[in-house]
Amino acid sequence: MKTFFLLGFVILLSSISFAQELVNKEVEIGIVEKLDQTVPLELKFQNEKNDTVTLGSVINKPTILSFVYFDCPGMCSPLLDGIADVISKTELTLGKDYDIVTISFNTKDTPEKAIQKKLNFVSKIKEEQRGSWTYLTGELANIQKITEAVGFRYKPTGEDFAHPSTIIILSPQGKITRYLYGVSFMPFDLKMALAEAQQGLAQPSRNKLLEYCFAYDPQSKTYTLQFTRLMGTFVIIMGLFFLLYLYVSSKRNSTKTRKND
Repeated sequence: MKTFFLLGFVILLSSISFAQELVNKEVEIGIVEKLDQTVPLELKFQNEKNDTVTLGSVINKPTILSFVYFDCPGMCSPLLDGIADVISKTELTLGKDYDIVTISFNTKDTPEKAIQKKLNFVSKIKEEQRGSWTYLTGELANIQKITEAVGFRYKPTGEDFAHPSTIIILSPQGKITRYLYGVSFMPFDLKMALAEAQQGLAQPSRNKLLEYCFAYDPQSKTYTLQFTRLMGTFVIIMGLFFLLYLYVSSKRNSTKTRKND
């Protein structure tokens, strides 16, 4: 019996070690959630009017934060279109109840390109609300600081970038309270996320399982199933089940032994 428990203990330790290795593995392209952390509000960028602003000056309400680059051939335009679409369907008022900040992570993007990009996606928004969607460009150092602060991991691939598609919800104080994944969003989900942000309540992402199971492939520019990661998780689960089996079996054997005696 002791041998069985020792074997089970070894399997459990191996499973825990393997799980920790998966958790600690560096995410090269994707999202590392940093809920409850505050973004560096002192960072400076240029808005679409070519004015220098700090993040603190444009984040003073619940805020939808997104990262794109303006010449993106893939997910950036659908993401911005998804944002424009969902805010047109919610009863919350842009500029009163919340703001939107979109930051380009390409240092080649300029305020001139920002205003052109913005015009493509504000047609669904009432004209008096369009000023509450701010487009920012900036220097590499500040871009790297803000993307790392929110756990947005991207990688240059030739003239383009491999990157995730996510919006990040911030509280009026700049605290990260929610991540919403994909390029389209449900009005109810956004409304709840903004209400939580107003109160400074951080909530885990229901779609985090999809982010765990799939990873972006920069060559095919699609998301692919993480087979190795899922197999590792399966091994951990089976190890825990095996340990449970050993425990139950030992209990049964002990019971039988006492009855025979």
